[in-house]
Amino acid sequence: MTPAPRTAQETTIATLTLRTGFEVELLAPAGSDRQVLADDLAARCGGSVRRSSHTDSEPSAVPGVGLFRHLSPAFDVVGPDGAPVARLVDDITIEADLAAAPRTPPGHRGWYRVLCDDARLLRLVERQVDPAAALPDVLAPVAALFGTVVELVGGAARVNDATGATVAVAMPLPGGRERPCEVITPPLTRDHGAALDALLAPARALGFTVPVEAAVHLHVDGSPFRRPTAFANLVRLFGRWREPLWATLGTNPACRRLAPLPAELVALVERDERDEPAAWADLAAAARGTGVTKYADVNLSQLVAARPVRDTVEVRILPGSADAAEIVGRAALVERLLLRCLDDRPVPPPGADAARDPAGALAALAGVGA
Repeated sequence: MTPAPRTAQETTIATLTLRTGFEVELLAPAGSDRQVLADDLAARCGGSVRRSSHTDSEPSAVPGVGLFRHLSPAFDVVGPDGAPVARLVDDITIEADLAAAPRTPPGHRGWYRVLCDDARLLRLVERQVDPAAALPDVLAPVAALFGTVVELVGGAARVNDATGATVAVAMPLPGGRERPCEVITPPLTRDHGAALDALLAPARALGFTVPVEAAVHLHVDGSPFRRPTAFANLVRLFGRWREPLWATLGTNPACRRLAPLPAELVALVERDERDEPAAWADLAAAARGTGVTKYADVNLSQLVAARPVRDTVEVRILPGSADAAEIVGRAALVERLLLRCLDDRPVPPPGADAARDPAGALAALAGVGA
């Protein structure tokens, strides 16, 4: 699919009708960071920046610990009325550009990460700490909660419980990790392109670029897809049409944390033809048992969760871009395909023409039922 040029942006915007949130992965230039962009955006809209924490996880090098979960510096830009404008966070999948450039020393601007090996404990820690506190002080409320004290060890701060088991550790942010900047918009209901351009044009002016592993993610409301027929069509679209979708959208092959939907899930929706309202709970439970994960071409995990944290379908295969018109142009095709999934007629498998002309085949699919 050829992205719409900048001069056609207004035409492209008009094709987006769904309530949509965007996540755009960028990279600050060497010597800069995501707070620089946050401050610039706030100044442009007469708003302010609020320091917060972003939760993520990464493989652990400690024997017996599979993952370390952490809180890293995030910045929420709000307008003069307090309404959200954007949230700027780290993205740990962005690595190649950092490895190729000289690293800044750890602890840029005094920034740090809070690490924990238990998701429940980390949620508790996040509720207790002040994300703007200095590293030696940030864990003091956690220590008070456990009736212990903060231990300062080699530039890090640690809290153990009364038995000596570590609850959380605050460590200087690794050098370079201040540069990744995922720009997260609030849900947009109109003027999607204009709202995106108001965030991305300043980023470009500040020298922010598109990193090697970058992607753009789209979040649309999940509730319309909580029907067996609509859910089955979603699975058919992303399960059967993966190659045409990647070819047409220009999915970044260097993007990490993408994967096909589980084959068992694709087989499940082909077996299950129920459409009674009560059948959705059964189908969602069965889908959870197939290994549905966030880290796939489309994130259906919140759609089938018993207690969703974010009620969205997340499409993760748009390539990285710092251009609002390009992003909205690709999002328009995805939107038309998602709307096709709401049609009760099953999404058909791709035919032979999909290999020869994937963009044409997807355009024809998107037009069915229009």
